[in-house]
Amino acid sequence: LVYLKNAWQERCLQARSFKREATHDELVEAVIEGALLRIRPKVMTVAAIIAGLLPIMLTMGTGSEVMQRIAAPMVGGMISAMLLTLLIIPAIFLLYHGGKIVKR
Repeated sequence: LVYLKNAWQERCLQARSFKREATHDELVEAVIEGALLRIRPKVMTVAAIIAGLLPIMLTMGTGSEVMQRIAAPMVGGMISAMLLTLLIIPAIFLLYHGGKIVKR
């Protein structure tokens, strides 16, 4: 959310320097810019955690059933957190701030 806010504030400041309001197209550009800044760190983090959990998920042996039950929700949580961060939050940000632009 911080990256999205910073990109949007930067676009708003640029628009104000030209004595006009920011447009919906600028909002879309800001959301894309903010989301793109977040892709690499988020994907690297998720990939590293899932790579660490895969051996736990695939092992067979003493105690593996217990460990698999712990690792499975963690893998699902990491995937859902990545989707939330990269897709859903930017979409909600766009809808929320897009509604403010239309009302002006």
